[in-house]
Amino acid sequence: MKLEELIGNTPLIELEQIPVNKDVKIYCKLEGQNPGGSVKDRAALGMINGALERGDIKPGDTLVEATSGNTGIALAMIAAMKGLEIKLLMPENATEERVKSMKAYGAEVILTPAEKTIEYSRQLAEEMAEEHGFFQLNQFANPDNYIMHEKTTGPEIWRDTDGKITHFVSAMGTTGTIMGVSRYLKSQNPDVQIVGTQPTEGSSIPGIRRWSPEYLPKIFEAERVDQIVDVSQKEATEMARRMAKEEGVFAGMSSGGALTAALKIAETLDEGVIVCITCDRGDRYLSSSLFE
Repeated sequence: MKLEELIGNTPLIELEQIPVNKDVKIYCKLEGQNPGGSVKDRAALGMINGALERGDIKPGDTLVEATSGNTGIALAMIAAMKGLEIKLLMPENATEERVKSMKAYGAEVILTPAEKTIEYSRQLAEEMAEEHGFFQLNQFANPDNYIMHEKTTGPEIWRDTDGKITHFVSAMGTTGTIMGVSRYLKSQNPDVQIVGTQPTEGSSIPGIRRWSPEYLPKIFEAERVDQIVDVSQKEATEMARRMAKEEGVFAGMSSGGALTAALKIAETLDEGVIVCITCDRGDRYLSSSLFE
């Protein structure tokens, strides 16, 4: 077996302690079980394989990409597997675990000023690609990002709920996950509700974004999302802590945000089956204050 064959087919577990409405089942899809530790393994594999198959890149070439963390780790892992060099740009307030993980896979990590956010990292990656001839995968505009979720994540959720899913809840960063899963689930049952999560004004939740209009991901199509739920930084933090303490699910803040949104949806339903994405593992955040 090749390492890349371990990407996907992640477990779907039912929460037993946190849900209040017992007529609504809430499941978490544990994407931290991917070999690189997050949902981004899927998109990274799809984008790199797609570029290789089209001949856009070949072993020995150099990639450049902006990331807030999980995508960078996944890209570094898969670049190492495929014989590619990679330069990753990210805000300097990224957790130490993220930076060291990327470097462990052989990536060069370039930290950008925290106050300029991921948007500046994206701008700089584009400039480096143009100036030095590096290849930019551009997860924010790359169809291979969402196609991988349409091919894998969506079908897995449909299969593992026996087609009974009524609501899908996801954090929205690059929006690749929610765009791909929406495409697949709606093709099976147009009534499945697709729910996105974004931070309240002033909240900072790694992995969930409220983009300024000029930086809105090009792969995002608003009509594929039925509802958007705003979640505060405090809510996402407290829910991540509860997931670990009450359910034994050790995950990051964006997963806490998605579950917070799922619970808000559950309050409005008489019955239903909600699946939310648990994006990564909590050990990515041990050097932060998340679990203090």
